[in-house]
Amino acid sequence: MRFFGTAWVDHDGGYGLRRAGVAAGALAAAVAGCLVLRFAYQGLAVADVGGFVNALVVVMFAICSAVAFRKTWEGFTRRPIGSAAEDSLRSLKAIGFIGSLLAYFFRSLTEAPGEKLRREEYETARSQYEKRRGARTGNPAARKGKGGKSKRK
Repeated sequence: MRFFGTAWVDHDGGYGLRRAGVAAGALAAAVAGCLVLRFAYQGLAVADVGGFVNALVVVMFAICSAVAFRKTWEGFTRRPIGSAAEDSLRSLKAIGFIGSLLAYFFRSLTEAPGEKLRREEYETARSQYEKRRGARTGNPAARKGKGGKSKRK
């Protein structure tokens, strides 16, 4: 929601262009990340570390990317609970940054990432505000006291 400000509320202020820009930026960053990982893999091949280590690196990045994708995708639909388990996955999500970027890309094709969650929170807060506002109608000074008589004369 960082790139959208309040444009997501009414889908105005260049919302569509911003969403397209975020999608393109996330995809470009994922492609750049893949290129960097390819150079790192080529470095392992030049170092001749062996097939086992090469396979281990590929599997590690694949698993970390899958975990990062899933956790990022879940973060668009519900607030993280802030548990120790989430904190321990932070390094996995950093290693699997390509998965996070791809989740961001795919989500921005349908909505601003996190928009559904924010919209639910916004609608809840708005209805609570309207309920509180409705309960406070009228002038409290004009309310009648005991016996049905006004306090002021």
